[in-house]
Amino acid sequence: MRILVVGSGAREHALCWRLSRDPGVSRVMCAPGNAGIARQFHTVPLDAGDPDAVHALAEQERIDLTVVGPEAALAHGIADLFRARGRPIFGPRRAAAQLETSKAFAKDFMRRHGVPTARYRVCSTADEALSAIRSGEFGDSLVVKADGLAAGKGVVVAETRAEAEGAVRAAMVEHAFGEAGRRVVLEERLEGPEVSFFVIADGEFAVPLVAAQDHKRIFDDDKGPNTGGMGAFAPSPLVDDVMGDRIMAEIVRPVLHGLILNGSPYRGLLYCGLMLTAEGPKVIEFNVRFGDPEAQVVLPMIAQPLAPLLWATATGVLRSSTVAISPEPHVGVVVAAPGYPGEVRIGQRIEGIDEVDDALVFFAGVKSQDGTLVTSGGRVLTVVGKGTTFQDAIDRAYAGVSHIRFDGMQYRGDIGRRALAAES
Repeated sequence: MRILVVGSGAREHALCWRLSRDPGVSRVMCAPGNAGIARQFHTVPLDAGDPDAVHALAEQERIDLTVVGPEAALAHGIADLFRARGRPIFGPRRAAAQLETSKAFAKDFMRRHGVPTARYRVCSTADEALSAIRSGEFGDSLVVKADGLAAGKGVVVAETRAEAEGAVRAAMVEHAFGEAGRRVVLEERLEGPEVSFFVIADGEFAVPLVAAQDHKRIFDDDKGPNTGGMGAFAPSPLVDDVMGDRIMAEIVRPVLHGLILNGSPYRGLLYCGLMLTAEGPKVIEFNVRFGDPEAQVVLPMIAQPLAPLLWATATGVLRSSTVAISPEPHVGVVVAAPGYPGEVRIGQRIEGIDEVDDALVFFAGVKSQDGTLVTSGGRVLTVVGKGTTFQDAIDRAYAGVSHIRFDGMQYRGDIGRRALAAES
């Protein structure tokens, strides 16, 4: 089988690495990839958001399965184009991808289909949003979300009404997120631990993978602004079989059934970002692709050939009821460039990569300069350790990080601590 992975981050590197280990996979390519991925796999520089260009490459290279990493490609209708031309692709059509690409669509969809989530209001003007905040409808602490895609930075968990008003002005008046902030969603603030629950679905059948937990804030102890994710661990100690069955019954199956009723059956990976409240699991957000950095810890845990699962999902013939998962905990630590998640300084020479010998390194914001890797984006790479216990996995991940050096590098020192707390 010849496989094309679409995207350029650590998630796509993890997909390439995992798929290349399957028997029967003869070639894995990545487009556009990055200089770190190119150390192991053939990369092709093209615009991942151009469905026609990706399709032309798939035809030229006689690709059997295309796997889409980033949400933007799905928003541009890449799955619609591939399926219209009879090419298997792992990822939902644009209509189903609205679960991620529009927060307003997702909230209205959940209300119609009885999926548990926070109370909300969709606001089309800044005056409407500011009035709702000042009315106290959602209390003094609430969540402000840009409606569209904002690279993981369009959500503000406001501690005060003044902070919420500032978030609205940033999105709707200052246009910090461009068109993504044309509308905002205001939500009540839920209380409880967060988990990420992953399933693969072929339009009718769905199979859970493994639940993970990520770390969104830039600094230890969940301080500082939100990021795209500073690390993750799996499996989540908070999701046992009973909780997993409840999530499937109350959230996943109603979502998939609702999409069938909408005429847009879901084929691909559905990521359910959940809050485990006192009333039960409630949806915070959906992603319509593997999460980042969760993918970097979830993919190495899949203990059976992955390519046949993704192909069956893409072609609508998924019949598996379970997926074999390794019991070994995995912990991933994101190493970021100076300034992230604000104005990032790039071009720092990265050293020590080849000294990492007991952990996986998945590359994201890197490029090649004079034959060496240098930083080229906010999240530079993810180091993943595994072990027989969470403490062992944490130790191996941070031992790997300790070898890596570049000016101004930053990372959290507490990734996985929640798992230790849950175990004790």
